Amino acid sequence: MDDKKTPWVVMPLYYYPLDEATWKPLYDAIASYPAVNFLVVVNPNSGPGTDPLPGKDYVREVPRLNAFPNVRTVGYVRVDYCRKPLADTCAEIDRYARWSQHQDVPGLHVRGIYVDETPNHYSADRAQYLDRVGRFVKSSRGLAGERTVVHNPGTPPEGELASFGNPDLVCVCEEPYHLYQRDGLQRRLADLAPEHERCIYQISGIPPDEVAAVAQELCRRGRYVFATDLVQDFYESFGTSWPSFVAAVAEASLHGTA
Repeated sequence: MDDKKTPWVVMPLYYYPLDEATWKPLYDAIASYPAVNFLVVVNPNSGPGTDPLPGKDYVREVPRLNAFPNVRTVGYVRVDYCRKPLADTCAEIDRYARWSQHQDVPGLHVRGIYVDETPNHYSADRAQYLDRVGRFVKSSRGLAGERTVVHNPGTPPEGELASFGNPDLVCVCEEPYHLYQRDGLQRRLADLAPEHERCIYQISGIPPDEVAAVAQELCRRGRYVFATDLVQDFYESFGTSWPSFVAAVAEASLHGTA
């Protein structure tokens, strides 16, 4: 199912599951496209929250996500461009890792960490910070599976990714569509060093009738994609374009990407 070329749907799920129907569009898509992989970013409270377990609604819903073989959940952590104390960042990662210790809730775990607000300009201190975060994730036994490390600078990072903690995946473009189209950004994206299979694109504000075409374009540029017509709260709801976006990624996966 994961041949290093087929695209993945990315869903930054910052949408509190008030009841079992809240995430229904996501569950429906996952079930309808079993050959498509989904990278789902779980974010209970701008991170894991301060308690050992997330709220009861997350305790109910995260195992439902993990029950699907084509889903990889990762926990959200914000590092404020490496200004957040490293000890605080590691403590949040550890709270995610400790979810799996609660054996009375099977399936309550994440398989990696989505590190938001990583810098895109190099400094030795930033490189050391991100390297330590990455090593902490990879050594956290409570995290399941691959212990995937995702960085989100939101713009093309400067220099080699190895200088920034060598993440497994990196979001090289998190922009509204009108900014994504600008020539300057397109030139920077064209000069990127990261391999296709490590790149994430998260694009919002796409005209609804163009979402499918843009999604397929993004699949050719990066393996992990999110595209929506929404211009606000696009990680906290499912827009009308959600079905066409997922269908477009599924179509791209039939042909593979290079």
